[in-house]
Amino acid sequence: MKTGVEPAVILLVEDNPDHTELMMRVLTDHDIPNHIIHVTDGEAALDYLWRRAQFADPATSPQPHVVLLDLKLPRLSGLEVLRAIKTSVEMRHIPVVVVTTSSAEQDLRLAYERHANSYLVKPVDFQQFTQMLQDVGNYWLGWNRQPGDPLLTA
Repeated sequence: MKTGVEPAVILLVEDNPDHTELMMRVLTDHDIPNHIIHVTDGEAALDYLWRRAQFADPATSPQPHVVLLDLKLPRLSGLEVLRAIKTSVEMRHIPVVVVTTSSAEQDLRLAYERHANSYLVKPVDFQQFTQMLQDVGNYWLGWNRQPGDPLLTA
């Protein structure tokens, strides 16, 4: 697990206030230290990633270790955000986990065509949703390794 290092940075792109509250609570209470940045629309997500507007300062807008991305977003859809991330040489290494209510085959296919790292359908059941988020945190912030990870050895 990534302990003894800086907290993992999570960019949460979610417009539903109830889902946001639950996701932030579960991830904040998680055993893995993390810092959650929350934005509510696709344009704000890209502003954060490319450090534009209110996110221009790298000291307050660190690059995320993982993006948790809803598909149904105002201003710019999750699929458009995903495409922008994965077509950018500077950003494509960041894992993007789609976390959505959509179980539509077309959304799933389009997300993977745009190189989503994972596609998760939000369970309706509170306990299942909580467990899924705990598992996401364990995998992407604890067990998964990325280039530049200080815990990797040569």
